[in-house]
Amino acid sequence: MWNYEKRLQYPINIKNCNPTLAAMIISQYGGPDGELGASMRYLSQRYAMPYREVAGLLTDIGTEELTPCCCI
Repeated sequence: MWNYEKRLQYPINIKNCNPTLAAMIISQYGGPDGELGASMRYLSQRYAMPYREVAGLLTDIGTEELTPCCCI
């Protein structure tokens, strides 16, 4: 299911720091309504789901929430 490669999908070159933008990006991942919180909610709810089809759907959604956002 997982393929770990220790390389970036796209090469990056950081020229200057922007703490305001960094705070906004990190809040999208780790904030109360961020990607990580949503992912953990979906993945934890799947274990209480009595229907396997819906549990599979919750797994898919939770895994999708773990992928990085490309539209910032």
